[in-house]
Amino acid sequence: MSGVPSDIGRLGKLEQLLLQSSGFYGQIPDSFVGLQSLTILDLSQNNLSGVIPQTLGSSFKNLVSFDVSQNKLLGSFPNDICSAPGLKNLGLHTNFFNGSIPDSISECSNLERFQVQNNGFSGDFPGGLWTLSKIKLIRAENNRFSGAIPDSMSMAAQLEQVQIDNNSFTGKIPPGLGLVKSLYRFSASLNGLYGELPPNFCDSPVMSIINLSHNSLSGQIPEMKKCRKLVSLSLANNSLTGEIPPSLADLPVLTYLDLSDNNLTGSIPEGLQNLKLALFNVSFNQLSGEVPPALVSGLPASFLEGNPRLCGPGLPKPCSDDLPRHRNSFGLSSLACALISIAFGLGILLVAAGFFVFNRSTKWKSEMGSWHSVFFYPLRVTEHDLVMGMDEKSALGNGGAFGRVYTICLPSGELVAVKKLVNIGNQSPKALKSEVKTLAKIRHKNITKVLGFCHSEESIFLIYEYLQKGSLGDLISRPDFQLQWSDRLKIAIGVAQGLAYLHKHYVSHVLHRNIKSTNILLDADFEPKLTDFALDRIVGEAAFQTTVASESAFSCYNAPECGYTKKATEQMDVYSFGVVLLELIAGRQADRAESADCGDILKWVRRKINITNGAVQVLDSKISNSSQQEMLAALDIATRCTSVLPEKRPSMLETTRALQSLVSKTHVSDSYLSTLEENSVPV
Repeated sequence: MSGVPSDIGRLGKLEQLLLQSSGFYGQIPDSFVGLQSLTILDLSQNNLSGVIPQTLGSSFKNLVSFDVSQNKLLGSFPNDICSAPGLKNLGLHTNFFNGSIPDSISECSNLERFQVQNNGFSGDFPGGLWTLSKIKLIRAENNRFSGAIPDSMSMAAQLEQVQIDNNSFTGKIPPGLGLVKSLYRFSASLNGLYGELPPNFCDSPVMSIINLSHNSLSGQIPEMKKCRKLVSLSLANNSLTGEIPPSLADLPVLTYLDLSDNNLTGSIPEGLQNLKLALFNVSFNQLSGEVPPALVSGLPASFLEGNPRLCGPGLPKPCSDDLPRHRNSFGLSSLACALISIAFGLGILLVAAGFFVFNRSTKWKSEMGSWHSVFFYPLRVTEHDLVMGMDEKSALGNGGAFGRVYTICLPSGELVAVKKLVNIGNQSPKALKSEVKTLAKIRHKNITKVLGFCHSEESIFLIYEYLQKGSLGDLISRPDFQLQWSDRLKIAIGVAQGLAYLHKHYVSHVLHRNIKSTNILLDADFEPKLTDFALDRIVGEAAFQTTVASESAFSCYNAPECGYTKKATEQMDVYSFGVVLLELIAGRQADRAESADCGDILKWVRRKINITNGAVQVLDSKISNSSQQEMLAALDIATRCTSVLPEKRPSMLETTRALQSLVSKTHVSDSYLSTLEENSVPV
């Protein structure tokens, strides 16, 4: 990798600069302001950091496409970006931008694609953006935007796709939504939208995906007859009332329908069983009557639970037609004889199978009480599937004080990781659901996704995405552990980025509180993801403190102040990260260092660095000497993170930047720049 050449600004006649996925790091040079003939600038998918030069926007008068997405850029929205009247594509997504977006964005009258998702933007979403006549794509999910969706969005006659999930939008769904006839996707889940759905909200003839789940919508679901191309409709976790519209059964390609966690009444329309529904979830409503037979047989029972007045085969409540009918004595006697004969013939097999069934059912009954499920992704799985899949073969590791993790194969063939929490507190179901919902909103490439959870009075099952390479702790503990420094540094930077996001960029400012190498999972490319974060929010503070005290009161990952204060701080997370960084540098687990006491790796490191050339002895000898300087610099960062005094420790944001600065640097030659100028290829 290399930094962007600082003298690139001399190419004043360059029209297209395409450097996507080129491995560049560092800051965007101020000299970029000299590229005043640019029409296309693509710096996406690199490791660029720092802020965008303030005068960059006003310098590009001819710009058509500006894309710096998927980097590590900071700061505010680029000033005067709309100085380019022909700007069509603006890509800022997946960075660390913050602050508000000015209303001047409405001056980009030719803008077609606006993508700012996965950042830390806040403030009112610019209203003028909704009215741009040429806008086609608005993506702003996973930020902290507020404000309402204006009815004037009907002026965006070419709008095709809107994704504003996981923000703080409020207000009502405007009738103008149904007037945009080109709109095929509208997704605004995990916001604060309220009020009734307008009757025309699904009137676009090309509408395919609507997701308004996890809001505060009320009133009835309107009849939907015009959106004949609707594939997915999610209105889960609202306060909707009334009956399920029968017109849903007339939508020929409807495949995903989630109406769970509302206050719907009446019966399930019989026509829905004629659709090819891959997901149909109406759990936790107030529905009644007979469930159409095809829906009972084709879906997990958990998608119907929470409706005690529903009846049908396989449900707790049979319908009246399913009850035994009166028979005359002759018929009863014949039937009884036949049943006795069959039972006698199968008796031996049943007895043999009974032992197996008894053992499995005992496990099932002991685990299952009154269960409730919340899925944030369309998982076709029941609590029964989870419990029956939790055995020694599927268990990962020995488990910690909070419970074991199991690998479960879903009926679809997809693998998920399920953590069974024990020692849980007395969280109310409402509080528990709220806390897990908050954690499920977290979207960052270095944080494990929470896919859903199931809970009863005795247990909580947290469902996470599955990662192929297991935990960093398991990897380091192997006798044959060998990982080159570039991969170790990549892991350290990824973990630091995830923690920095939790601490500073996520709206609730979450503390992890349980950082250790076994809670860092790795995907196939050694990209790390934090797991087991913020368990205190789920099990409750009292239960969390009790569990931590029983398992890790003397853990090497715990900061010294853990012994005299119960108030969790960011500095405690920084300390724990420092220990993990030492593990990566030394190539050994914190609890397996030379010293037998709890001070293990830290005391060992401190002894080494206090003798002449001792710091070099800390470095893993299996790493090439060519990486020695970077490793020593990382060791300095780790020792600062594990300072005894909390105020001496850097923040995770500072730590991230320090680690990113260690990435090896190479330089792009002038001849390469000339080649770029001569051979620029359009996007």
